[in-house]
Amino acid sequence: MRIEPKQPTVKGPGNLFTGDVWFDVIAAPQPAPSRMRVNTVRFSPGARTAWHSHAVGQTLHVTEGIGLVQALGGEVMVMLPGDTVYTPPGEWHWHGAGPESFMTHLAMWEAPAEGPEAEWGDHVTDEEYDARP
Repeated sequence: MRIEPKQPTVKGPGNLFTGDVWFDVIAAPQPAPSRMRVNTVRFSPGARTAWHSHAVGQTLHVTEGIGLVQALGGEVMVMLPGDTVYTPPGEWHWHGAGPESFMTHLAMWEAPAEGPEAEWGDHVTDEEYDARP
């Protein structure tokens, strides 16, 4: 057993996010066989990820605020505190804060045994974001 010291909060890079996003790594790569990853992610109003998919899927659990999430080809859905969203392996999606609220969620995923954990695509356009309910 060991205690991992808290790592500094990191600003989300502009090539992966629109707006101001900050994250804290909770569970980083550990010795095999563990492949678990967990981040606390904080989105400012209107901030969001780019389109992306995860090789082994992703689970989001909203802890604060109002969020939005969309799978490619699906409707934009509202996420509220306590909601948990699962995206299966390879499903292209985005998630972020509503236009007038900060949003914080836990992002949980596994790394694949080989290859990249996620594939990133284009930024979500304002038109896509504004298609919210």
